[in-house]
Amino acid sequence: MPTIKGPDDVKALPAAALPLLAQEIRDEIIEVTSVNGGHVGPNLGVVELCLGLHRVFSTPTDQFVFDVAHQGYVHKLLTGRTGEFFRGLRKTGGASGFLNREESEHDSFGAGHAGTALSAALGMATARDLRGTDEHVVAVCGDAAFTCGVTLEALNNVVESTKRLVVILNDNEWSIAKNVGAISHYLNRLSTNPTYNKIHHDLERFFTSLPGGNDMHRVYMKWKRETKDFFMESSLFEKFGLRYLGPVDGHDMDELVKNLEFARDSDTPILLHVVTKKGKGLAAAIRSPEKFHGASPYDPKTGESRGGKGGAPNYQDVFGQALTRFAKADKKIVGITGAMPAGTGLTHLAEGCPGQFFDVGIAEEHAVLFAAGLATKGIRPVCAIYSTFLQRGYDQIIHDVALQNLPVTFCMDRAGLSANDGPTHHGLFDISYLRCVPGVTVMQPKDEDELVDMLHTSLQLDGPGFIRYPRGAGEGVTIKDEPVALQVGKAEVLRDGTNLIIWALGPMVVEAQKLADRIAAEEGLSVGVVNARFAKPLDAELLLEQAGKVPLIVTMEDHVVTGGFGSAVLETLQDADLRTSVERIGWPDNFVEHGSDVATLRAAHGLSPDAIHQRVMSRWRRIASIPVEADA
Repeated sequence: MPTIKGPDDVKALPAAALPLLAQEIRDEIIEVTSVNGGHVGPNLGVVELCLGLHRVFSTPTDQFVFDVAHQGYVHKLLTGRTGEFFRGLRKTGGASGFLNREESEHDSFGAGHAGTALSAALGMATARDLRGTDEHVVAVCGDAAFTCGVTLEALNNVVESTKRLVVILNDNEWSIAKNVGAISHYLNRLSTNPTYNKIHHDLERFFTSLPGGNDMHRVYMKWKRETKDFFMESSLFEKFGLRYLGPVDGHDMDELVKNLEFARDSDTPILLHVVTKKGKGLAAAIRSPEKFHGASPYDPKTGESRGGKGGAPNYQDVFGQALTRFAKADKKIVGITGAMPAGTGLTHLAEGCPGQFFDVGIAEEHAVLFAAGLATKGIRPVCAIYSTFLQRGYDQIIHDVALQNLPVTFCMDRAGLSANDGPTHHGLFDISYLRCVPGVTVMQPKDEDELVDMLHTSLQLDGPGFIRYPRGAGEGVTIKDEPVALQVGKAEVLRDGTNLIIWALGPMVVEAQKLADRIAAEEGLSVGVVNARFAKPLDAELLLEQAGKVPLIVTMEDHVVTGGFGSAVLETLQDADLRTSVERIGWPDNFVEHGSDVATLRAAHGLSPDAIHQRVMSRWRRIASIPVEADA
């Protein structure tokens, strides 16, 4: 491994040395992710595939587009990102957990959501054709990417857009959870039916061996399509005009290189079906592929997670257990996930009420629209989708759920930062993109008990409800035996204040209380704190009453300030012609990078406790120095 400084070094190695290099790469990935966490299984499964790609193609001239790019660690190591930089994976100043165009010229396209690779690669290949250059473009797509509508949309356009594109179908039978649906079953039939491929390959060899073999082969392919597979069934991909090769053992370097060279030299779009073993090289990852898709730090010998905080349960489990309890009492309640039952907490529902649980695969748009259809028939669907992934179903939220005022509940985990994962996974935009939608209710709990109350409340709404909550552990409060239905749009006053009042949302409520204590102790000011609960509808009555009594309102949210909760407060005061000053505390108007933890990133963006205290007091002093205007 130390001798690999870039792709040229990979090419220079004798073939006999590749198995050793593959093992060294696996050892490095296991060592680093066991300390830092990360996407273990996906990367261990593509070691030979990435080696083959770099043996056959030449980046950065040739360009690889990795779907999701969570399997890009091997590519990083082979393109010079080794040593301390890689050992800082997912930490502040270290390598990103995904591909990043700013990180390396070898990263031709960044991503963090599934299904993007084929469309992006097709655009790049078409641009190459328009420019008249000759580089190769390779899309590396997981099998689960083909459950994404955008991948199928791209597949429909390949042959109309370019004649040269290599598509790698990395088939390991898993997305995050086990793959579901018809596409998964179809790929399984392809990968387990050698007869299909042997007959096709024998016929192809026969036609190419004839005089004018390439022309004869094209005639054969055209005939096969136009006879509608009367004699021999085509693969799904051949129906879209791509030549299908495979399945190929994704851990056999000789077979991989031979097929990749054929794909590279082909004058027609090629889909190479590669079968890999997710987690290869780590027994624990093979035993528990869902856990080791994206793992927290772990013991590589036992696979056990390294000591967590303990104590308070994770929000996702609180949600999943509460939903299961509600669903057992009401058979109309169902839960929907997009390939993330464990990450959202819906494994509790799958185990407790399997008939009321639906995993639709990586298809958020379908999940939202599916829920809308269920709701028209009196079912109470709960869509559990990370905040960042719900962005993909935005049109369906507006057009299919909100416009028809359907009672669908959306539970948005990872609202706020997903620190190690970075900008593709931070949930910092949902308040902004939901506040403008008529008729929706948007709320965020201050703790896990209030989360259960909000879920109970949302399941009684006549229209769409959205509940956002952060990644990780709650506050450690006791959850009541029976939930309470909250009054929609009503905030909770936690303490009164006569100088300034802090309106906080979600996890920032705890920070607001600490800030109020500090200002009271150090500055002698009377500081009120309000748990806003609802970003929409905002408790305008309480806000206007308080704004008439104090000169400064401070808002605190784990969200971008642009168009967020603080903006809602400003708009409410403006509409009432009140001039009360507002200091908005939240994330700035830019994409937040990955970092070691939330506290580190907050400090880097002016959101540490000291920085917030300084901002609030600076604003207070400016206001206090302004003479009060006499009444007209």
